[in-house]
Amino acid sequence: MKVLDSAKILEMIDGGYRYLKANKAMVDSLNVFPVPDGDTGTNMSLTMASAVKEVKAVETDDIREILTAYSRGALKGARGNSGVILSQIIKGLAVVLADEKSITTKSFANALRYSREVAYNAVTKPKEGTVLTVIRFMAENAPSIANKNASFINFFDQLIKKGEEILQKTPDMLPVLKQAGVVDAGGRGLLCVFQGFYNALAGVEIPEVIEDSSENAVVPTPILDAFGSDEHDLDNIKYAYCTEYFVINLKKHVTEEDIEKLRDKLMAIGDCVIVIGDVNLIKVHVHTNQPNRALYNALQLGELDKVKIENMLEQHRALVAEREKTKKAIGVISICAGEGIANIFKELTIDEVIEGGQTMNPSVEDILTAVEKVNSDNVIILPNNKNIIMAAEKVKELTQKHVEVIPTTEIAQGIRAAFAFDVNQSLEVNVSEMTSSFEDLKCGEVTNAVRNTNLDGFDISEGDIIGLDGKTIIADSKCVEDTTMAVIDKLVDEWSEVITLYYGEGVSKEDAEKLVTKLKQKYEDFDVVSYFGGQPHYYYLISIE
Repeated sequence: MKVLDSAKILEMIDGGYRYLKANKAMVDSLNVFPVPDGDTGTNMSLTMASAVKEVKAVETDDIREILTAYSRGALKGARGNSGVILSQIIKGLAVVLADEKSITTKSFANALRYSREVAYNAVTKPKEGTVLTVIRFMAENAPSIANKNASFINFFDQLIKKGEEILQKTPDMLPVLKQAGVVDAGGRGLLCVFQGFYNALAGVEIPEVIEDSSENAVVPTPILDAFGSDEHDLDNIKYAYCTEYFVINLKKHVTEEDIEKLRDKLMAIGDCVIVIGDVNLIKVHVHTNQPNRALYNALQLGELDKVKIENMLEQHRALVAEREKTKKAIGVISICAGEGIANIFKELTIDEVIEGGQTMNPSVEDILTAVEKVNSDNVIILPNNKNIIMAAEKVKELTQKHVEVIPTTEIAQGIRAAFAFDVNQSLEVNVSEMTSSFEDLKCGEVTNAVRNTNLDGFDISEGDIIGLDGKTIIADSKCVEDTTMAVIDKLVDEWSEVITLYYGEGVSKEDAEKLVTKLKQKYEDFDVVSYFGGQPHYYYLISIE
């Protein structure tokens, strides 16, 4: 597929929207800033919904008309900073590709470079670590990728990898992202759009989605994405009114220079200024204390349409009131690695799960961020790893909240402690009960040796499957099942009744079930169960009680 025709372009436009829509909740989950400007995933999805709606109204297969409608629809439906920037990226693509006689990967790469320029120009103070960084990096790499890949499927595949590469670096560019432990939401949303482009061309199935109405869709309680995260101190908001509108039916004398002058006037009375469009249609966004002046200045150019003025102070008061209403007496945080383990903790109603554990210990700052996020003045932390306990204890020095650290050194201990948590008991009682809950629990781990060594009476070779009891090696073999059986044999005693296995990412469900069957045959009077843990590095985490 070396040239895009109108049919393929329509498939891409639809695919980009549907893939973003299907992942909207995931993109929304990356937002952590309580400022009223909208959820990133929701805003970007609704922006794309408007673009698709406009495209569907085109009655010809003319590529220029399709792309013009795509750009116009995105601008009309743009919501929040992330939606506006996405609309400008689309505009850049549309402007360049509409003039191409033959749309190849090279012409698409050229269009991306213009998209980058348009997107940056739309923002008064461009900030790195946002969606702007992602589009810039993709645009910079697009020409070399196009030179090596005439096929659009290969081109998009490589382009998305470059986007993912820079997206993972955004926390190093924006401290607020690093503190929250997330990548930029807008950047993730943009990659969802490009993944949808790829899937459409490659024939990869994309989930069906329910169409949103850009007019009537319900937008959740607004939160600002990383774009404007450090522009506002919520307790000391400088500009109270988020003001948005379109300028339509512009007067005949209006020029591009007049539009620039409008931008300058708005910057003089507020911040977060975005003025995009041309002499046919202008979209404006500004935070100001004088929305009347913002509207008056625009009226000199044309008519106003879809005016929206939101009192951010009042919205913040509502957010604070809602947070106070839902505040818990005690919150609990758990630190773990593995999708299955995380889901187990979530099912036990843990408030926050921090990804971390062996080989990836979270920092004090990571744990502090989670503590501050929990809507409670009293927080219990389950480190679940010996090397994390000290960092968890240091959080006490950095927060006004009352923090208690339960000294769990194993995942199984953390799960047992979570079971012991009782929302109806005091903090003191919970700390006592949770700490004593795992005293009789025996824990083991099965992993592979990363170097040759002689330790604890074992002559170990790199790649061996070793079993651990804490930091002591108690089993060694060339087989995961043999080592696991040996660990359990050494941990069980006359008081043992239950064997629980959490199998990691290197073990299949079938292999875990076979091992459970073998254990039940050997330990006939025991309850033997297994759960998917998905933890890296460790084939099995074992608990015996």
